[in-house]
Amino acid sequence: MAADRFPSPFEVPTPDGAEGWESMYDWYHLFGPERRELDEQRFWFADRLHHPDVLHPYDEIQCECWWQALGAFNTRVFAMPPAFGVDQRIVNGRLYVTPVPAPPEDIAARAEEFGKRAGHYYERWDAIYDEWRTKVMAKLEEIRALRFDPLPDLEPEETVYQHTGHSAGFRMIRDFDRLVLTMYETYQYHFELLNIGYAAYLTFFGMCRAAFPDISDQSISRMVGGLRVDLYRPDDELKRLAKEAVRLGLAERITATEDAASLFADLRSDAAGAEWVADWERTADPWFLINTDPGHPGGYHTYPTWADDPNIPLASVREYLRRLADGTTIDRPTDEVLAERDRITAGYRELLPEAERATFDDTLALARQVFVYIEEHVLYIEHWMWATFWAKSHELSRALAAMGEFDEPEDMFFLRRYEVAEAIYDCVAGWSVGSRPRGADYWRPIIARRREIYTALRAWEPPPALGPPPTTIDEPFTVMLWGITTSTVAEWLRSDSEEGVLRGTAGSPGVVEGPVRVVTHPSELPSIEPGDILVCPATSPSWAPVFGRVAATVSDVGGIMSHTAIVCREYGLPAVVGTGNAVSTLRTGQRVRVDGSAGVVTVLEPV
Repeated sequence: MAADRFPSPFEVPTPDGAEGWESMYDWYHLFGPERRELDEQRFWFADRLHHPDVLHPYDEIQCECWWQALGAFNTRVFAMPPAFGVDQRIVNGRLYVTPVPAPPEDIAARAEEFGKRAGHYYERWDAIYDEWRTKVMAKLEEIRALRFDPLPDLEPEETVYQHTGHSAGFRMIRDFDRLVLTMYETYQYHFELLNIGYAAYLTFFGMCRAAFPDISDQSISRMVGGLRVDLYRPDDELKRLAKEAVRLGLAERITATEDAASLFADLRSDAAGAEWVADWERTADPWFLINTDPGHPGGYHTYPTWADDPNIPLASVREYLRRLADGTTIDRPTDEVLAERDRITAGYRELLPEAERATFDDTLALARQVFVYIEEHVLYIEHWMWATFWAKSHELSRALAAMGEFDEPEDMFFLRRYEVAEAIYDCVAGWSVGSRPRGADYWRPIIARRREIYTALRAWEPPPALGPPPTTIDEPFTVMLWGITTSTVAEWLRSDSEEGVLRGTAGSPGVVEGPVRVVTHPSELPSIEPGDILVCPATSPSWAPVFGRVAATVSDVGGIMSHTAIVCREYGLPAVVGTGNAVSTLRTGQRVRVDGSAGVVTVLEPV
């Protein structure tokens, strides 16, 4: 049996202790009576790919960045034929989204316009991608150049003698706006190529399904994978550092010392150790500017980067050293993946009539070409840009706390973006006139209550979706990235699902059995033992080193083009993604069978 629909977004109860949670988020992000007639008839799914946990008010900035940019490029710039954008709402601190379909009567005209506009990009893809990297790196340097220090008791003499004409207080107000708007601008670039990249990938999928009705999504995706992209470079650097440690005779010292600071201090005491530490430090910028969020990286201010906490990447280096000592290879099986890619491609191409092979070749070549960007943009935007944005935000919060606007730096993140602008102005105004700002006294009770609400919201288990199930889902991101399909939704609604069986998207082929290891936070990654089945909300590129230890991966969210699915194919590991509730259903220690070819996880024995 299956229910007809998910709960109405207007009937979701507020968790005990979280009354008034709406005040934490901007009004346009909330369900409201003015939009009830529209919103109650739409299908909303929990965006656990980007935001598996409750949002801090300040972190709403991240949602806003992609909400507007994705929509504008789908709807207004490239005229994506089947879909407009992806709308957002926040319920009890969790982000829910819904794809907005294009009017059926507009699709033909939009398809014609899309062909011209996207075709311009496809024909010049590599050159435009080079331009894109230059633009994004320029924005990264703009954010890096911003400084948020406590305001001085007296402006330095240069302010007078160099005729600067404005004060440090003005610059704090100005630079916060610059910080946010630069991130917003970067997200315009983010979707300049991503939407049409997925569209090219979907075109290849559609062509293959039409030509080969029985072909699996995995077989199609494996014809595209196996490319060497910079997203894997951070993990490759850890492997290189492990090999360098062996060459320099440092393996035993590195493996024996748990704390990074103590290890680096010890290694600096001799030439070989100092050489390795210098190598580490050169590598850290930019390759360790890697966010550690579970799921899509860069969505929260609370997670450290590898550079912030070198113990995280160092744990992987130690693991690689242990594997090297055992004689185990630590390199990704890229050659095998490429060989399998070419074998599958040649087999299907041979089945086509001669007249259709050129189109197949061209469509596949474009899919492989855009795939590089689809993977690499994560490094530039979700890691380097967001890591730098959060670092500057923390710098600002420390400065405001030092000046008495907040009791402690973390307080700032319990304010919305526009409230932070108000707090900065209050602080600057008090500094400017030599008076006492109102800030800490004004914000203290608000922040205290929001902390209580935040704690209560984190204990709430959100439903996977809200509203009526859709009849069709054809928005590219929804299908390829989130893995939300009509069959996925139907499975969520089923009340008679087979006990002990979870179904999701077949992310990477193969069948293995092993013990479950549930991981919801990067701090839990060191607990993974060789042969474990990793069960998580979603994986982040920062988790790459664990794929050398696990036997398979099962995720709550994600589609065939999610990071979890892609990286498992690159590492030759089975994966079932988009199960919806693996984390809440499975327990560490349970033995399960993961069938990555069928998209099925079977519990073999309880804990």
